[in-house]
Amino acid sequence: MDDLLPEFIAETRETLEALSGEIVAWEAQPDDGARLDAIFRFVHTVKGSCGFLDLPRLGRLSHAAEGVLAEVRSGTRTPDRALVNAVLAVVDRIGELVEAIDSGMSLEDGCDDLLIAALAEGAQEISQAAAPHRPRAPARSVRLNVDLLDRMMSGMSDMVLARNELARRLRGGDVDPGIEAALERLSLTVGEMRDTVTRTRMQRIDALFSALPRMVRDTAAGLGKSVTLQIEGADVELDREMIEVMRDPLVHIVRNAIDHGIEAPGERRLAGKRENGRLVVSARQSGNQIVIEIADDGRGIDTEQLIRKLAAAGRDERALRALPERARLALAFEPGLSTKDEATEVSGRGVGMDVVRAAIEQIGGRVELDNAPGKGLRLAIHVPLTLSIISAIIVGAGDQRFAIPRQAIEEIVTDRSAAIRIDVLGGAKVATVRERRMPLIDLAELLGLPRPEQAGPRMLAILGVSEGCYALAVDTVLDNEELVIKPASPAVMATGVYAGQTLPDSGLPMLMLDCAGMATVAGLRFAAADGQGADEDAPAPVPSGIPALLFCDLDGVRRAVPLVAVDRVEYVDAASVRFAAGRFRVPIEGRILSLAVHGDIPAQGRLNLLRLKDGSAEVCYAIREAIDIIELPDALAPARDPGRVAGVVLVGDEQIELLDMLWVFGEHADREAEEDAPLCLIAGDSDGWMASFIRPLLESAGYRVAAQLSPGETAAVVLSADEAPAATIDAAPIVRLRRRRAAAGEGDDSVYRYDRAGLLSALKARMAGKAR
Repeated sequence: MDDLLPEFIAETRETLEALSGEIVAWEAQPDDGARLDAIFRFVHTVKGSCGFLDLPRLGRLSHAAEGVLAEVRSGTRTPDRALVNAVLAVVDRIGELVEAIDSGMSLEDGCDDLLIAALAEGAQEISQAAAPHRPRAPARSVRLNVDLLDRMMSGMSDMVLARNELARRLRGGDVDPGIEAALERLSLTVGEMRDTVTRTRMQRIDALFSALPRMVRDTAAGLGKSVTLQIEGADVELDREMIEVMRDPLVHIVRNAIDHGIEAPGERRLAGKRENGRLVVSARQSGNQIVIEIADDGRGIDTEQLIRKLAAAGRDERALRALPERARLALAFEPGLSTKDEATEVSGRGVGMDVVRAAIEQIGGRVELDNAPGKGLRLAIHVPLTLSIISAIIVGAGDQRFAIPRQAIEEIVTDRSAAIRIDVLGGAKVATVRERRMPLIDLAELLGLPRPEQAGPRMLAILGVSEGCYALAVDTVLDNEELVIKPASPAVMATGVYAGQTLPDSGLPMLMLDCAGMATVAGLRFAAADGQGADEDAPAPVPSGIPALLFCDLDGVRRAVPLVAVDRVEYVDAASVRFAAGRFRVPIEGRILSLAVHGDIPAQGRLNLLRLKDGSAEVCYAIREAIDIIELPDALAPARDPGRVAGVVLVGDEQIELLDMLWVFGEHADREAEEDAPLCLIAGDSDGWMASFIRPLLESAGYRVAAQLSPGETAAVVLSADEAPAATIDAAPIVRLRRRRAAAGEGDDSVYRYDRAGLLSALKARMAGKAR
């Protein structure tokens, strides 16, 4: 905490100096809402900082002033001269205490209670004597104006662009070696200066996170809760200005997570959770953005409660309930909304989430909520690096150019390569790159850009994000440049697709793509691993199972099928399915394929089909939707009886049924005669009865059937009508069919022509040489 105290003192001093004019103006005009808000934010920030810096006197004063100012803001109390004087006295006292803390002196605390009592309604007015002058301690650091650093970085940006332009021009012709050497020295110098200027603005985000452990401990203790804090990514560097802007929003979010999200120990026990709540604060770099996530395992956001609160405040309840789930979550950012019925030192005044979003959007960032009712809430804050120079790959989509951070690209391949395959699973494109499957995003489709009519082969950029990898299809890959990135307009940044804007050496403005943001906007779902309670030092487990496609079946049950058996996922019209020849069948690509189902087929609409292959046979399986690609564990609980399901596997904490491939192909695959299958010659079929009635039976049993032999072809067995003369039959085992059910006598070895089992048995016996 010692390293944070000087920061608190310096910032409080600066705010007090800037606020002095506002305080005087508010004294002259107490009903000025803008100046009242400025004073309120000041005491609110001081109160929050005192909570984790262990400054109880400052905390008491600021909390008392905040409560009175909140009453004035809500209109429940009218500011009069006595109230204004009392608030000004508290602000002056805060300044005195800050100077005393910095100089190491002590101040008697007797007047603190008098100042707090003077804030009460009807209290006697206190006199406003001039505050005694206290010498300030000498400064131990230099605080530079951010505008000055911006000007330094802007000049550095111009140098980088000029260097790039010079290098591009020199690449076009013969260059004197001396000029090349000078350019090389210039490039090295520019690179060193670039890194130096960048470091003047960059700071480890640990400066933002280091105050959290004490704050979490004290806040949880004050609420009678036990919370374990886990911090990840503290070594990530962020622009100094961003750290300052993020300090208050992060405090609000963490305190709200403890107060609103994480339940009391008794409530957690009833919910089947451990008594100790878990709070994870992490930071990571995603392209040219920093993503700060705050996740807890509490109760999540009760959107119904939000709607009830807003409806009680006069909002249209019917319109609120008609909102989609994501829009309902966004109601948490409504100004003045609090789910607490009573105000506490932590929350309940309606100040917090609206302030958080306003502060973050002001710097071109955005806030995302991922709610799991009863399980917890994940809040992700995406903030840009104010100014940075990074290495980027320039790509083209349609007639537009975009930049992609080079560190996010694993490799670039062409989609015409023999090692690349693109399929469609559940309506989503999947790219297989050297037996490695990953989601595919078409950049032109994502951005709604038209592709040229004579477009050639596309390029696939394999991008790595924190959740996994995916392929980005672009029309062209143009160049590699070092670019200066700045935030784009709030409307552009709010799309979630872009990380900023840049001006390359061509002079044409260009947008930088946010790799993680594109994955989110495209709705990609990566296989997530639950890392709660994991040992950070333990090696990551290596998946030992086989890949499988997780899908929702027609009966609503989530099942899985080995991915090796899935050829593709297709859509057909449900009305085209017919129950014919003993099973469901569907026409696809001019063929009639068997259809296996596990549930009711809808009468109309679109039907999703898995096309399953085992090398020779193909069967379709009707599903509701494809969900994800997962790894099947080795442990399988086998089914009690053979049938549609082979067994049950545990994926995460969910039991998933595994589709039985033996049942699918054994019960539904149509047997097709192979080239080396035995040939059965039909003889004496003058009326065509055997071709119409017997041939389907033989082919389904695996025989090849012919009415006459081709040159050089011999029959394995001959099937003849009982009246056919023996002289006309090829020298091969013969099975005779008779019309009468009973045999003519003991020497009659013919088979009744409607005896299915007897006919197949006789054919097999004749070919085995057991009878002639």
